[in-house]
Amino acid sequence: MTLELGPDDKRMRLRYAGTCRLCGQALAAGVEAIYEREMKTVRCIDCTAIKAAPEPGTAGGSARREYERRKDSREQRIRTNHPKLGGLILALSDDPQSTKAWERGAVGEELMARRLADLPDTFRVLHDRRIPGTRANIDHIAIGPSGVWVIDAKRYVDKRPALQVEGGLFRPRVESLRIGGRDGTKLVQGVQSQVARVAAALGDELPLVTGVLCFLEADRPLIGGSFTVAGVQVLWPRLLVKRMVEAPPQTIDVDSIHSRLATAFPSA
Repeated sequence: MTLELGPDDKRMRLRYAGTCRLCGQALAAGVEAIYEREMKTVRCIDCTAIKAAPEPGTAGGSARREYERRKDSREQRIRTNHPKLGGLILALSDDPQSTKAWERGAVGEELMARRLADLPDTFRVLHDRRIPGTRANIDHIAIGPSGVWVIDAKRYVDKRPALQVEGGLFRPRVESLRIGGRDGTKLVQGVQSQVARVAAALGDELPLVTGVLCFLEADRPLIGGSFTVAGVQVLWPRLLVKRMVEAPPQTIDVDSIHSRLATAFPSA
């Protein structure tokens, strides 16, 4: 696959020698290449880095498939057990909450992906990645100049995430996440586990890996509302993108790490 020309790209014979921005190949003066006016860089016409670019994945894909599987299984079961009244039963009853939760999760990941699309093109994003050897997945992994961001999207409509702090002066300080008054410790532990797995997959090529719980459609105060608990950032999509863009840059090979994580965590 050849990358399409952008409005500031020009196919031309190079007047001077250069290096492909994508694959690092040396390009001699006189060879045909793409000149990228805005960045003042060049790239191969048929770059192997483009051909090898990993698929980003489909946000919410595995959750939506599980929702459809459960929904279809219930419908088939009811129609089999009640041949005459099955249609009426389905019309008058809802899917169980355990099934609806998969649909809510899929919608949350889809909404999160739309917001991550606002990131500048210096970032690479992977969606719905499977954790090998487990039944779990990682909703989103974003790689950019500010490091690697492991993002768990949560759609809790009108429920407010809050930081609860106990102890401090005479007892050890203990922080915990509360969501609409309920304990959210398992969510924090889930992100911590994902961050550990991503860091292990990178090995010696280890940039800053930040874990995020991103709440969509949640209730939040007019001022503040974002916080960190046990090393995991808790916030909402717009603020997350802002922090990712404005965080201090690191020395990081975005394309290399993107490829490495895409291989370590296949599409779910």
